[in-house]
Amino acid sequence: MSAILSADDLNDFISPGVACIKPVETLPKQAPEEINAYEVTTEDKLQKQSAPPAQISLTDCLACSGCVTSAEAVLVSLQSHSEVLNALDSQHSIDFSTTGSEYGPNQQEGRLFVASVSPQVRASVAATYGVSEAEAGWMIDQLLGGPQGLAAGGKYGNGFTWIVDTNAMREASLVLGADEVMESLQTPGLQAASNDDSASTATPKKPILSSACPGWICYAEKTHPHVLPHLSCLRSPQALTGTLLKTVLSQCLNIRPDQIWHVSIMPCFDKKLEASREELTDIYWRPPSTTALAQPVRDVDCVITAREVLMLADTRGISFPALPRTPISRPAFPDPMLSSFLFPKYHRKQASEAGTSGGYLHHILQAQLSLNPSSSLKTTRGRNADVVEYAITSPNQEQPIFKAARYYGFRNIQNLVRKLKPQKKSRLPGGRVSARAASAAGGAGMDYAYVEVMACPGGCTNGGGQIKVDDVPIKPETAMSQKEWLARVDEAYYSMSESESENEIDDAMNTDDNDNDNEEAGKVEGKNRINGIDTTRVREVLEHWAQTTGIDLRKLVTTSYRKVESDVGKVGGAENERVVELAGKIGGGW
Repeated sequence: MSAILSADDLNDFISPGVACIKPVETLPKQAPEEINAYEVTTEDKLQKQSAPPAQISLTDCLACSGCVTSAEAVLVSLQSHSEVLNALDSQHSIDFSTTGSEYGPNQQEGRLFVASVSPQVRASVAATYGVSEAEAGWMIDQLLGGPQGLAAGGKYGNGFTWIVDTNAMREASLVLGADEVMESLQTPGLQAASNDDSASTATPKKPILSSACPGWICYAEKTHPHVLPHLSCLRSPQALTGTLLKTVLSQCLNIRPDQIWHVSIMPCFDKKLEASREELTDIYWRPPSTTALAQPVRDVDCVITAREVLMLADTRGISFPALPRTPISRPAFPDPMLSSFLFPKYHRKQASEAGTSGGYLHHILQAQLSLNPSSSLKTTRGRNADVVEYAITSPNQEQPIFKAARYYGFRNIQNLVRKLKPQKKSRLPGGRVSARAASAAGGAGMDYAYVEVMACPGGCTNGGGQIKVDDVPIKPETAMSQKEWLARVDEAYYSMSESESENEIDDAMNTDDNDNDNEEAGKVEGKNRINGIDTTRVREVLEHWAQTTGIDLRKLVTTSYRKVESDVGKVGGAENERVVELAGKIGGGW
């Protein structure tokens, strides 16, 4: 989803107004008025009744394939900065110091507020206020959990107890992603069957397509179900963070998962859709012995974007630029091992070669290079800067030992899915598929082992929820284009380094819950360290997570996808006319 898109400017969306029939199904029924059967009413006394505005939910969006872009996420007001304030003012915050055995499972009131922030959001804020990514993160932390932030006002004076950097669970996602690719190379017989229903729980088919971008997933489920068996089964860092917080905190603090309220701050609106997926609720990970709640509990309760962070501050009358640019004091996380992982002393520097979308492909390439020390990496640019092919070659082999690619932007994604489309069987007896058709149907792209797919051209720093150049007060003599602005955001994204944050965090944070496991993190390269990540330690943390919660690790880290059937055209002509009329009254959409 392009950064030029917002709720104020929807012209670049494919409007689903006429195609979507969900508003018809969810229109509230009007209560019948009392009518005197013996009273004669003339036509001029009748009041004209206009249809009320259509109301939809994010679940409705995911249940209809009437649209194929990200418009659903913007046009729905279920998740917004107002929802964050409403949640903070709904109940008093749980005093975690009284949780545990003294707290008891019968406590029915109170909430524990937690948050997670992506590095792309920090980069957007950093570019806006001319600070480093680390300082931008501290400003966001001060707003969410500091004494001068949201806790300074509101009905109960609530703030967020823990603010987690999604970089931690992204490292877990990178390690799991490399393992998934390795498993597909070693055991091709376990690959998912090619079908149009969903991706199975087995290893995905080659080429494995990244699944961290919800805009791309929504597009695939609604329009190209033939690629679903290729999708990575791993949850995104946002989903992994939400699952970890809900599972660990509910068990360690002896509270229900629905008493933990988690807001995620992300660069794009599509993350709101991801958070609303049924697959990302406690239904899929809670132990069988657990008493099911009336409603499924989401791993992520609300998602807001970088622009909505500024709106959050403005609504409470807080001057965001005036917030302290220092870390906040946080209480000790209840699990020491997970604490040292979620709140590390040293932050891994983001390599520019990894890109701004998490570096999934970069880490997989580094993992493959570590397995083949004598090999080299060759990079070939495609038809534009958002299409890049990678090949790992060995001096002893003519053919590449590993091939991968990167496809960003829907225009390029369309070419990718076209290459992966299976061959159509000829209807004629003895008919054959032409060589040209075979080349177009899987021949050009099936030699990839992995493809990193992102909906936004340029990557996640160009997300639709990021702060735009038009939102920033810039003097005329220093005015810049959107392209120049994105380059500034990218520079901020890479501004965080291990050396500049190391001492500042240790001196400013009043916490002693980090153990010695990560004191040398980011310093010593070992045989188990790939792309700056200690893969052995990451696996130990994941196993500890599963053992602590008593939940199988695969349930915690994987998800599934399904073909989304369209409801369009399944109603009568009269009903279709009503949809068109409603869409016209509302302005061509919802």
